[in-house]
Amino acid sequence: MFENLKTVFLLTVLTLILVGIGYFIGSLFGMAQFGALIAVLVSAVMNFTSYFFSDRIVLRMYRAKEVSEAEAPVLHQIVSELSMNAGIPKPRIAIIETATPNAFATGRSPSNAVVAVTTGILNLLDRDELEGVISHELSHVKHRDILISAVVATVAGAIAWIANFAQFFAFFGDGDDAGGIVGLILMIIFAPIAAMLIQLAISRSREFKADEGGARISGKPWALANALRKLEMGINAHPMDANPSTAHMFIANPFGGRGSSFVKLFSTHPPMEDRIHRLMEM
Repeated sequence: MFENLKTVFLLTVLTLILVGIGYFIGSLFGMAQFGALIAVLVSAVMNFTSYFFSDRIVLRMYRAKEVSEAEAPVLHQIVSELSMNAGIPKPRIAIIETATPNAFATGRSPSNAVVAVTTGILNLLDRDELEGVISHELSHVKHRDILISAVVATVAGAIAWIANFAQFFAFFGDGDDAGGIVGLILMIIFAPIAAMLIQLAISRSREFKADEGGARISGKPWALANALRKLEMGINAHPMDANPSTAHMFIANPFGGRGSSFVKLFSTHPPMEDRIHRLMEM
């Protein structure tokens, strides 16, 4: 419940930032409400595109190949059994050819979801651990985290796009309104940073919730904890050549977990030791 309330709160703040940017830019021209409306419309168009096409884009991006039950019988059996436990339709299954052990789910709803796993994760984990990972992804599907993540990423992207567009007004705007120009410059600098931090906070919150939900679906929290330990070591040994805009989709940060506390502040995933600790407490 706490993670859900946290997500709603942060998404509300993110939306207010977006509307605030549009309102502020519009106010420089005496059209504050119109500016806010334009900002909302830009976000709506981007969300529409993300809603209908993001799953196909990300699967194509990683050359994920959908596999039949004849091609991957064990994997299909695991997904089928755990989908029944989760009370959702069985998602389609895809495999990505890479040594990096990882997995993600995509699709705007449980009825058209896809679970993608890498060959690296299939070679690294035993069956119990793989069940833990698949359950984590099915929890994302069940709670529509994929749609939430897409909306959050889109709104954050809209904020960055509008802030970038606003640079035109900062450099070529009316020099008589010095206070407004200074405020616009500050907004250009800090609004995208705030949006990114909120996006990362929501991503980390949903990962904790998916760990908990996945542990309940599989009934094996210890197996998911073991899998996360192996994934951290495997990804550090074989980091993935991933697109940063899709890093939040994976069960583990595809770039690895090494780095300072400051670097981890900007990670799409919670610290692995915190996730493992929570699972072991279950």
